[in-house]
Amino acid sequence: MSPTFTSLRVPNYRRYFTGMLVSNTGTWMQRVAQDWLVLQLTHGNGTWLGIVTALQFLPVPLFGPAGGLLADRVPKRRILFATNTFMGLMAAILGTLTLSGAVHVWEVAALAFGLGLATAADNPARQSFVVEMVGPTDLTNAVALNSASFNSARLIGPGVAGLLIEVLGGTGWLFVLNALSYAAPLVALARMRPQELNPAARAPRGRGQVREGIRYVRSRPDLVAVLAVAFFTGTFGMNFQITNALMATQVFGKGAGQYGVLGSVLAAGSLAGALIAARRRTTRVRLVIISAVAFGCIEVVVGLMPNYLWYALMLPPAGIASMTTMNAVNSTIQLSVDPVMRGRVMALYLAVFFGGTPIGSPMVGWLAEHYGPRWSLIGGGLITAVAAAGCALVLARRTGTLRPRREPAVACAG
Repeated sequence: MSPTFTSLRVPNYRRYFTGMLVSNTGTWMQRVAQDWLVLQLTHGNGTWLGIVTALQFLPVPLFGPAGGLLADRVPKRRILFATNTFMGLMAAILGTLTLSGAVHVWEVAALAFGLGLATAADNPARQSFVVEMVGPTDLTNAVALNSASFNSARLIGPGVAGLLIEVLGGTGWLFVLNALSYAAPLVALARMRPQELNPAARAPRGRGQVREGIRYVRSRPDLVAVLAVAFFTGTFGMNFQITNALMATQVFGKGAGQYGVLGSVLAAGSLAGALIAARRRTTRVRLVIISAVAFGCIEVVVGLMPNYLWYALMLPPAGIASMTTMNAVNSTIQLSVDPVMRGRVMALYLAVFFGGTPIGSPMVGWLAEHYGPRWSLIGGGLITAVAAAGCALVLARRTGTLRPRREPAVACAG
C-alpha cells in the first residue's frame, strides 16, 4: 500500500475513515443550507447570520476543556456514539421544522448552539481516539488522512448543497440528508473490533482536573510554543472566508460564482497538503514553526497578487502550507503528551484554535475596511510569520532545542 494511505491497513480505522467521509460531506451540506435558511428567514440579515454562526462555534472554547476531561475519563468510542447520535437528531429536528414551514430563526440558532455543545464533547474524543485505533507509529498518517477526508468533503459538500437547493427548491431535505449521514460513523463505530483498540488509561476522578491539564501544558515549553503557533495561525492567518469574499468583490469586481471558485481552489490546496502530510512518518516542533512561517509569507504574497487569476493560482500553496502547519500541530501534541492527559490537551488545542476566531475576524474586517482588503491578508500573514518565528526563539532560549519532549510510556487499559 502507498505510504500516503498506510493507516487504512488498520480495519478499525478504515471503517472509521469511510464513515467520517460520508458524515463530513453531510456536515458541509448542512453548513451551506443553514446559512441559506437564515438569510431566507431574516431577508438577508447578516447580523443574524453572524449570531447563528457564533452560537454554533462558541461552545467549543467555552466547554471544550470539560469535553477533554470527559474524553480522558470515559471510553472515547462511547462518547462518539452519543455525540454522533445527538448531532444527527439536531439535523433531523431542523429538517422536520423546515419542511413543515414552521421554522423560525431563533429555532435555527438554538439548534446550532446544541450542535456546538455536542461538538465541544465530540472534538477532543474524536481527535484523541485516532491514536487508539492506529497506534503512535501511524498517528501522523492518520491525522493527515482525517484532514484529507475533511477537505474532500469540503470540495464536494457545498457544490452538492447548492445544486440540491436549486433542484428541491429549499433546504429542508438537506438537513434530513445530513441526519442520515450520521448513520455512517455510527455503523463504523458499531462494527469496530474492541480487542484491536489500544485505549489509554482513564484519568481518575477528582477535583481540579481541568486545571491540572492547564498546569501540565504550562510545564511544557514545547507545548506552549505549539499552541501559540496554532493560536496566531488560526486567529490571524486562516480567515480566507472573509478575505476571499472581500478580494473577489471589492478588489477584482467579481460575483458570487467567482467567489465560490476561490473556496474550491483553496480546498484543493488543503487536500493536497493533507495528502502530502500523510506520507510523513514523524513530526517535530521545527516543522510546526517552519510551515507556519512559510504560510504567513505565502499569505502576504497572496495579498499582493495583481489580478483575480494570479490570486486564485496562489491559493493552493497557501492551502498546502496551512494544512501542513495544522497537521504538524495536531500530531506533535498527540505524540508528545502523556496518554492520560491527551483528551484535555487536545481540548485546549481546539479551544485555542477556534477561540481565536471571534478575535481575529473583527480585526481582519477592520483592516479591510480602513486600509483595503489586501492589507487584511498582508497583515494576517505578517502576524502569523512573525509570531511563529518569535515562538521559535523563545522556545530555543528556554530549552535549547526545537524538539518535542517525549513522555515516558504509560500503561494502557486492555
